[in-house]
Amino acid sequence: MHKPQQRPISTDMLAAFLKVAECRSVSQAAESLDVAKSLISKRIAQLEERLETTLFSRSTRKVALTPAGETYVDYAKRALAEVSDGMERVRSLRTELSGTLRLTAPVSWGQRVLAKHLPEFLKMHPSLEIDLMLNDRMMDMATERIDVALRWSSHSHRERHGTPLTEIKWFLTAAPAYVHQYGQPAEPLELNDHACLYYRRDNTDDHWTLLHKLDAKQSAPSNVEVKVGGRYRVDNPEAVLESATAGMGIALLPDYLCVQAIEKGNLVKVLTAWTPLTKFGTHIVALCPPDRKKISRNQALIDYLQHALSKDQ
Repeated sequence: MHKPQQRPISTDMLAAFLKVAECRSVSQAAESLDVAKSLISKRIAQLEERLETTLFSRSTRKVALTPAGETYVDYAKRALAEVSDGMERVRSLRTELSGTLRLTAPVSWGQRVLAKHLPEFLKMHPSLEIDLMLNDRMMDMATERIDVALRWSSHSHRERHGTPLTEIKWFLTAAPAYVHQYGQPAEPLELNDHACLYYRRDNTDDHWTLLHKLDAKQSAPSNVEVKVGGRYRVDNPEAVLESATAGMGIALLPDYLCVQAIEKGNLVKVLTAWTPLTKFGTHIVALCPPDRKKISRNQALIDYLQHALSKDQ
């Protein structure tokens, strides 16, 4: 026989529990929350029923937390904080935003991905203006008055002032015609025998690092660094894509640039057992100075992009 499903824990129960835990008194908690003492007792009883444990030991003089109650305090605080934060974030998306938001992003990602999502955000907030600067250089946010900078990162976790927005995967690709004529490399060092195409920003961009994907026989991943070369070098990722589809060599490209070409058969993946590790990283993060993050339009944009980009993946 199945046990009846427990009803969810409400925020009123958590608030009552935390206030009694703080005051060590049901009467004082009721006075503080401006509700009847009987209602506080009812909510505590409901919470204890949901948790199937006793949270307070009661006597005629005082109310004390049980070991289970002591343990649950931090969880209850975090749960209420998350609910409150979520409500504030949702309200910020519905609140009328105004002013100008200065935003910077990498050129190719900004053109291919970001530009698709900003019009909807502006429709949601008719009084808001956006100044978007697509630039691959690291702009100084203070001197150039940047509100939010969308940048490459090698980390998926929250950085000091950064919020991860989306993951980027990298692939080695080539046109079917190139593979037919020159074959595919079987291992990274064979890239020395191929024309390679890459986005060049400095003299180290002709070094590719590849990580071998683990299999059952491996105890640790292995990295291989290869110095690649070719007759065509360019400082624009879109141009790398065009030259790859034209059959000029093997290209190192992010997914948002090459997945569509792969799906259409204009490009094929090369060295699929290896994962490219690039200086650009594996994520796009939103950077916002602490003082500017408090501005509602900046946080609203970050929240919107987190949601919109999660649907793209």
